[in-house]
Amino acid sequence: MVSRVLLDTAIDQFGRFGFEGASTREIAKLSSTAMSSITYHFGGKEGLYLAAADHIAECVSAIQGPALAAARTAGEASREAAAQALLLVLDSFAQMMIRPESEPWARFIMREQQFPTEAFERLYEGMMKSVMETFLTLAARARPDLADQDVRAMSILLFGQAMILRAGLASVCRVLGTDQIDEPASALLRARLRANALCILSEKP
Repeated sequence: MVSRVLLDTAIDQFGRFGFEGASTREIAKLSSTAMSSITYHFGGKEGLYLAAADHIAECVSAIQGPALAAARTAGEASREAAAQALLLVLDSFAQMMIRPESEPWARFIMREQQFPTEAFERLYEGMMKSVMETFLTLAARARPDLADQDVRAMSILLFGQAMILRAGLASVCRVLGTDQIDEPASALLRARLRANALCILSEKP
């Protein structure tokens, strides 16, 4: 059985140093795993890298899956219901970005966003596709006046407001004058994110 500690360590090391810079020997050492185990289970470094991507997708899907399913059902009722459901999805995503465990995932994912490999395809198919398809469906219902490409652009930029909470963490904390996103800062940021999104989604056709 593959150790979750091994996969979490691999995600951290690949995220910090990239595929080329990370060492499977160091990953094995940090996770108290025999090198032979990595070879046996994954066939080597590339296999471990892809397994790390699959592990991230599984973790994110486990967190976001219930919220996505509930949003898809709730959003079918009306335009207003779709907007409210979309806000819940956005807030769920923002909360995940603020959680400490998302830090190594984000580093790994951001590398794949900039220099995509087969791992990006696994990340997209394993988690991003479901999130984006749900978001796009709800956004289209909430803003029926917009053309398809406008809905897609709007959705990307709305998501960007949540992603900055992790991708731009140092700047977020500097601007807010805090060392970290604590509970008051989290509440403030999520409230403003909701208000921003609601303004965009509530524009009349």
